Amino acid sequence: MTSSNVIKQTDGPVPFANRLLEGRALDLDVWSIYNALALPADCVNLGQGYMNFPPPAYVKDAAVEALNTTAGNHYSHPKGRPRLRKAISDFYSEQFTNLEGRKLDPETEILVTSGANMGMYSVWAAFLDPGDEVILFEPYFDQYLASVTFNAGKPVYVPLHPPAGYEPSHGPSAASEWTINIPELRAAITPRTKMIIVTTPHNPVGKVFTRRELEQIADVAKEFNLLVMSDEVYDCLTFDGAEHVRIATLPGMWERTVTVGSAGKSFSATGWRIGWLIGPPTIIAPTLAVTTRTVFCTNSPLQEAAAAGLEGAKKRDYFETQRKEYEERLHVLMKAFDKLGMTYVIPQGSYFLLLDISDVEWPEDFPFPQTIQGRGKDFKFCWFVAQAIGVSAIPVSEFYCNEHRHIGEKYARFAFCKDLATLELAGERLQKLKEYLRPRAGNGPTKTALNVVNGTAL
Repeated sequence: MTSSNVIKQTDGPVPFANRLLEGRALDLDVWSIYNALALPADCVNLGQGYMNFPPPAYVKDAAVEALNTTAGNHYSHPKGRPRLRKAISDFYSEQFTNLEGRKLDPETEILVTSGANMGMYSVWAAFLDPGDEVILFEPYFDQYLASVTFNAGKPVYVPLHPPAGYEPSHGPSAASEWTINIPELRAAITPRTKMIIVTTPHNPVGKVFTRRELEQIADVAKEFNLLVMSDEVYDCLTFDGAEHVRIATLPGMWERTVTVGSAGKSFSATGWRIGWLIGPPTIIAPTLAVTTRTVFCTNSPLQEAAAAGLEGAKKRDYFETQRKEYEERLHVLMKAFDKLGMTYVIPQGSYFLLLDISDVEWPEDFPFPQTIQGRGKDFKFCWFVAQAIGVSAIPVSEFYCNEHRHIGEKYARFAFCKDLATLELAGERLQKLKEYLRPRAGNGPTKTALNVVNGTAL
């Protein structure tokens, strides 16, 4: 969906590359439609996934310390600063259990990148030839589409399926109930397929893929000789005892898997743009060739700070404390929707919650801008809830191909990576939605999240 003010190929004397059109890079996307300038000044932003609180003090202090050195303000090695690569090896080696107890090699198996996005982009640049196909599980993180296309690849879509026969009156569902149909995955494979992207914990569903699901994906990857990109930037945020399994640790998968990590997600520093890749030298070396010739190196002082973050995490019990804090934030949002009688998908990981908007009805004469005309109900809901209620969210159908957008149109994504006061304010404002909920004839009160996941009260 393009806007009338978008630059067209014919507007200038020399047309721009077709890849910008094929990758929907010039389309008016959700981030443009629901940006702060388009929303009420006092709107509570639960749409974008950035924190409104700072990184931990010990990590910030390390950044300041690095800035006060000479070396910390100059070029780093293109592989990443030695201290950070060693910290990644020390922290993550024990989690890659297929490595028979040896440590990850900081010289050949770890690459620091200017954010996780840039790292993934560089892998695609290193491995995709024109027409190579990449499997995306829907809903997908929207950066995947443009980045694959920019690198001459062709996205192929395989949807995650919500629980069959589910209705809003059933109450909250669990993210674990969203499943992959393995025969559909196999049917999507062609002689041009090169890679599968796995996102776990998943944005936006909040699903953490089970060991069995990952084993089935791994079997497909090995049978058809495919690479796997495992986007695990939310690995530090899993809830209710969900087991985060690294697909790279499964038999025969280390040599064909690149694992993506993020200091921004781990340490509440999304603007620092520090990410990393873990994988065999046969993946890391070609990717390093790309990163060296694009950004050359990642910013130095914040690499030092990220290293300090990993070095101090265990003795400070940092990640376990952070997990508990995020669970508390999640519960604030769930209680608000329980009070409304609305249903949602309880996440196992990440910091997003999907709200089922099926029962919401707004006034027929509510003024919607031209930019969302022709889009799904979720686009109108997100505009309505921002303008009339004062809370912003993101429509989930944006993360699907046209054929499968109907799956996402039932949902809006709310981010709970905010402080408790912000979430409580959002919860209070969202109670105004009661005026716009369609009654469910013949149904009792909507169940809450009390016994949805593993029979455990949330």
